[in-house]
This record gives sequence, structure tokens and C-alpha cells, in this order.
Amino acid sequence: MCAEAVDLARAAAEEAAAPGVVGEHVSAVSEGDRVVTHLFECKEMGYRGWRWAVTVARASRSKLVTLDETVLLPGPDSLQAPEWVPWSDRLRPGDMGPGDLLPTEAEDLRLEPGWSGEDVPPPNSVLRESVTPQALADLVEAEDIEVTAEPDLDAASATTGRGTISAVAEELGMRRARVLSRYGLHIAADRWDESFGAKTPMAQAAPAPCVSCGFLLPLAGSLRQAFGVCANEFSPADGRVVSLAYGCGGHSEAAVMPTPPRPAPHVLDELGADAFSLEPSGDAAAAGAPPPSDATPENPDDA
Repeated sequence: MCAEAVDLARAAAEEAAAPGVVGEHVSAVSEGDRVVTHLFECKEMGYRGWRWAVTVARASRSKLVTLDETVLLPGPDSLQAPEWVPWSDRLRPGDMGPGDLLPTEAEDLRLEPGWSGEDVPPPNSVLRESVTPQALADLVEAEDIEVTAEPDLDAASATTGRGTISAVAEELGMRRARVLSRYGLHIAADRWDESFGAKTPMAQAAPAPCVSCGFLLPLAGSLRQAFGVCANEFSPADGRVVSLAYGCGGHSEAAVMPTPPRPAPHVLDELGADAFSLEPSGDAAAAGAPPPSDATPENPDDA
């Protein structure tokens, strides 16, 4: 009786759907005792391969078939949206744009606590021992503060330690709440080595590795032993973190261009011409010109 209730199922589907979108009856699927689901084609635009599923049922010892539910379900060849993936798994390098914020989890395995902010020195610390009652009394007297109670050494030590430790941490750049963990360093190193490492085609064809290149800027910390930054503007890795085993054709010592030789000057220039003045200079005129006629010689015999 449930399998034969096609008209009831069609009427329920047409009532739930828009007019004219319920197609031919596809099949009837038994869901259990006295429960059958009728499937109809869906002709609605954008739902290719989907089917209207109408479930009917009959109570025990009853001759009346009743409607259970009506729903639109995808078929085996239907067009469906891809499976939903969380944004944290969909995110890829380069997806962030100006103004985007990328939150990190509180328990991110790539990070670990940095400077803990614990300002109170240990009980046997030099900072704690340096704050004596006499030193605190001298400090109070210098500030013209009246001491009315016994000085609190723990508070004084914490204050002095906080000022000293915070100042040093700020100077050294250690005031970060979290820093890279060992796991974060390893996955970063694997990622960089995969992009610019020894196994890349560019490195396989390189004349020499980056470790001997003058354009390599070494990193600081523990990664200095394996990575650096390329500073060759013509290299495909310019501005990127590269492995010391990486290489490219832009190696500074791979193809050094020799300085072109400069020929020595000619001993005797037979191709040029020397320029001479047409008028004699003052010295030449004095040396080669005869004396004036009215000049009187000093020695009469010479005349």
C-alpha cells in the first residue's frame, strides 16, 4: 500500500516545491516495515541530479497511508557544493590581504611562552639579596618618606627585580608573550627547504651552493646553521629564506667576469700630429731674432 501511494507522494512534493519542478517518479525505496520513500526528479534550475524524496508510512493494522516527510535530496550524479572545510584548513600562503586578521589558537603548537613576565626573583637571587633593610631605609630617606612600619622585603625585591628584569628584557627584545617552539622551527625549516632547498631543480643545476655565495645574508639564532636570505635581485629567490644547500645561476663566484685588459700607451705615436703655433713665443723671438739696428755694442772690437 505504501509503494502504491505514488499520487499521495507526488501531491506532497508539489505542495512543498515550486510549481512545475517535480518531474517523473524515479523509484520507491523501502525504509523499513510499512515505510517507503518515493523519489521524483527535480527540474528546478541549479539542482541538476537532485530528487524530491517523499516518505510515506502506514500504521499497523491500518488501511490508511499517511505522509511522513518531504525533502529535497542529492542524487548520485547531482551537482553539489564541495565538502565544507574549516577556514583554518582552507587558508593558504598568500591568502591574507591588507586589513585581514589571522588569529592564532591559545594552544598553538608552533608557539611557546616567551618571557613569562615573572618579575619576582628567586629566593636565592642576587637581586633579592641586594635589597637589604639598610638599603631600603637609605632609599626611603633619600625620598623624604617617613618609615612607619617594618619594610616589606618581598615587595621591595619584586619592585627592584621588576624594574631591572623588565628593562633588560625590553632592551634585548624579549618582551614577547610567545615565541617559536621547536615544532614551529622544524615545520618552518621543512617548508623553506621544500621551496628553496637542495632538492629543487634550480639547486640541482646550480654551479655552487648558497653557502659560498656573497649575496647570502645569514639568519640569526639556531637557523643560521642551515638558512639565510638571498640578496641577489636577479635570483629567483631574492628576498626569500633559502637553504645553504640551495643554489642558482646567479652565484657570486660562479662566473666572474674578467676585467678587460687596457693596452699600454704607444712609445712613438705615428698616428697623431703635434700642434705647433705659427707665431714664435717671446722666448723664441728673443733667442733667434737679431738685435735692433740702433743698439750700441758694449765692446767696440765686436762691432
